[in-house]
Amino acid sequence: MTAVAKRLHTVEEYYFSKKLKAVRALISEGAPVINLGIGSPDLPPQPRVVEALKNSMIDPNAHKYQSYQGLPELRNAISNFYKNNYGISLNPEKEILPLMGSKEGIMHISMAYLNEGDAVLIPNPGYPTYNAVTKLMCAKTMFYDLNAESQWQPNIAKLEALDLSNVKLMWVNYPHMPTGTLGDTNRLEALIQFATRHEILLINDNPYSFILNDNPQSIFNYQGAKACCLELNSLSKSFNMAGWRVGMLSGAAHHIKNVLKVKSNMDSGMFYGVQKGAIEALNTSNDWFDNLNSTYKKRRNLVWKLASQLGCTYDKNTTGMFVWAKLPNALDSEEFIDNLLLEKHIFIAPGTIFGSNGKGYVRFSLCADENAINEAIIRTK
Repeated sequence: MTAVAKRLHTVEEYYFSKKLKAVRALISEGAPVINLGIGSPDLPPQPRVVEALKNSMIDPNAHKYQSYQGLPELRNAISNFYKNNYGISLNPEKEILPLMGSKEGIMHISMAYLNEGDAVLIPNPGYPTYNAVTKLMCAKTMFYDLNAESQWQPNIAKLEALDLSNVKLMWVNYPHMPTGTLGDTNRLEALIQFATRHEILLINDNPYSFILNDNPQSIFNYQGAKACCLELNSLSKSFNMAGWRVGMLSGAAHHIKNVLKVKSNMDSGMFYGVQKGAIEALNTSNDWFDNLNSTYKKRRNLVWKLASQLGCTYDKNTTGMFVWAKLPNALDSEEFIDNLLLEKHIFIAPGTIFGSNGKGYVRFSLCADENAINEAIIRTK
């Protein structure tokens, strides 16, 4: 057999890709599994978004290759969205790049900037893809600690004490996944100064800023950010469009140009109808978020009840579509969720998949209706 590339030995199949096979196997055997593990919105998009997709199909341009930079109307819609919701001015021609989901942006940015042997600062706990993509680039992962004692915020002094000579990129993610913590203003300002001093490209991954959060922010709300930062954003969570794969990258023109060099060699443009739907979503009034968050508040209250019933503790001053909870008595996260799945047919995520600092924690998703969460409460009494 043809040998695989050495880089493939540095990563494993994504945890949820593997675990959902086990969940599907239980379901196929008749088990009534309640899935509270995945952050995949179960609610539909705004009806006008779907209608825009349908109506686009009769356009003569609908089935052609599309621009690598997306439709001008889409870039304008993204620019207006940033202006209206974050108070940020972005040039739609030079400072915005639509993506097929923000996950591809992690790969494209890494391919644009990392050489073998370069280093990347990655939050622990954090989104596993930051680590996986860094390894696939044959770069070095350098984890920085986030923990409850520091309110899941980075310690700038400890960052300064690291050997930063080969660090090219640093990933931050506020509101933070998996903990739901909001970014601390003083800490984010210090991070931007840190990145500037050490010539590190700081990337904020920002898909959760509108979920159960009354004060959405962009990294570009902070002075000096445009010079050293990029920001990823997504329609997946905020507009219930996870399967549509619509994301965006914003930042200084020269960074966008560099990432476009990679992207233009990796795909042939986003499907026209998806772009038309995305434009409609981005032009939706803020009543959309009010209604969406009303549903998530009800679900979160029930998940808090479920977590308490399981003996977990949690912080109510968090945001996003997850509840991050500490297990009682230093229980093993993966053993706990496996037992819950097999005995109660309830699936939640173990904190350890997000890093070693997730030991002793679990993550509940709010992407299940109230009936399902109530049933989980009944099963665990």
